Amino acid sequence: MYLVWIGAIMVIVKLSGFGVIATLSWWWILLPLGLAIIWFEWLERLFGRDRRSVDAAEWADQHKNRVAEQFRKARGGR
Repeated sequence: MYLVWIGAIMVIVKLSGFGVIATLSWWWILLPLGLAIIWFEWLERLFGRDRRSVDAAEWADQHKNRVAEQFRKARGGR
């Protein structure tokens, strides 16, 4: 996510014509955004981070359901 923010800031600074970044080639400006695409589309799947985040969300939902069920049982309801 940091690469996306860096790339967005560099594009804004390039378009505004401010400082040293305004003199850089567009290739250097768009490099962080290209690296972010590579990271999110290829490397994240390679290392399994996308599946771990889905698993964590499923575990959180299961936990919430178990807690709600226990409170329902404690109150005497079904």
